[in-house]
Amino acid sequence: MAITLIVGALGVVFDTTIISVALNDLSKDLDAPLSTIQWISTGYMLAVFITIPLAGWVQSRLGGRRLWVVALGGFLVGSLLSALAWNATSLIAFRLVQGLAGGIMLPLMYTLLMQAAKGRNIGKVMAIITVPTALGPILGPVLGGLTLSLANWRWLFFINIPFCLVGMWLAWRNLPDDRPTPGQPRVSLDTVGLLLLCPGSAVLLYGLSQVDGSTGFASAQVLIPLLAGLALVGGFTAWALTRVTVPLVDVRMFRHRSVASSSTLLFLGGISLFGSMMLLPLYFQQVRGATPLGAGLLLIPQGVGALVARGLAGKYMDRVGPRAVALVAFAFVAVSTVPFAFVTADTSEILLMAALLVRGIALGAAMIAPMGAAFLGLEHEEIPDASMITRVTQQFGGAVGVAVLLVVLQRNISDAHTPDALASGFDHAFWWSVALTAAAVPLCLLLPSLPESTVPGDTRTQHSSKNMGSTTK
Repeated sequence: MAITLIVGALGVVFDTTIISVALNDLSKDLDAPLSTIQWISTGYMLAVFITIPLAGWVQSRLGGRRLWVVALGGFLVGSLLSALAWNATSLIAFRLVQGLAGGIMLPLMYTLLMQAAKGRNIGKVMAIITVPTALGPILGPVLGGLTLSLANWRWLFFINIPFCLVGMWLAWRNLPDDRPTPGQPRVSLDTVGLLLLCPGSAVLLYGLSQVDGSTGFASAQVLIPLLAGLALVGGFTAWALTRVTVPLVDVRMFRHRSVASSSTLLFLGGISLFGSMMLLPLYFQQVRGATPLGAGLLLIPQGVGALVARGLAGKYMDRVGPRAVALVAFAFVAVSTVPFAFVTADTSEILLMAALLVRGIALGAAMIAPMGAAFLGLEHEEIPDASMITRVTQQFGGAVGVAVLLVVLQRNISDAHTPDALASGFDHAFWWSVALTAAAVPLCLLLPSLPESTVPGDTRTQHSSKNMGSTTK
């Protein structure tokens, strides 16, 4: 089941970052300025945020298997149309189709597997299911650079086709048929919540995407959408807390310490992951003079480290609990980022790649532990809401991280004209990344440890089992 979901999700996850190395090529081939081309990525992310909150409600109406196949089909159509786009406007529109389908799939992937696991071996489950989300930001630029070196930009979308076709076939064959039974009461759509939360999330992300280094967060093009988005999301929160029936996303899930603490750490983890993925390629290209493919290849050690972390973090999470794993992991992410705060134009690439390997291991574990901890102690019907909440907080953390670090970077390199001066500007941005990551370390103590039922030799669990046996007799 995990393999089935991963195959289908790989195209969606890679498509989030694969375009980042193709912006210059797209600008030339489509004869459009970079300010317009940037919407190929921004529009995709906005569409993702619109449909993430809808995943739980649509799953309750269609069932997980049918929804997964429909969403993969929509992503396939969006990929084909994007590959055949004739200008920048059409490509942006077709990327929106991809984003609408991808926004359904990402939280649904976690929901289906966590529901099937029923709270067992959460560490191992998270080690498997987070493979594509770890590889996307790291290997996406590498795959994009390699594709552009062998073919044109249209193949960035054609390569999604085999993932979608094989993923749809595997899903229809391997996923359980969980369609709602006829006559079963249907969950009604929270229309008011939909009109508040979906546009509110998208407007917030749009405001963050408009941040630049000259004015930062003070410009009207940033402040107006940010305030409007906060007002809409705040209105949804008030509506959800007072609603008698089930809201679009049940914000009362934050009463669970597991969900509240995990969401906070995933927000900070998103800052560390996506913020650094903006800084590192820019450093290698602007200071070291690397090509897009070269910059992507230099990031491979971080991807290898993230893969290594999957098995280790899952094993120790089931053994000692997510709290201990997260505490060590976030501390190592902060420490392994420190070398980049001292970079110069001549810093050894071997030293930087070694630091990236350690950072990848720590970052992989730092994302697994809180994501798995979020589902501890939850009922089966609460898992879809937890999936959506954790996914949204991580993505918002990434948007905030990119916006903040971009402002710091641009303000420190605006007058830099030499490689050493540029490197000094990157030093400041990396120090900010270290500080934001270090802030997460004490918060790891808020994560739950292992639930009582999973602790070896727990006498209360054994006693409960004996009582259950005697009751059955």
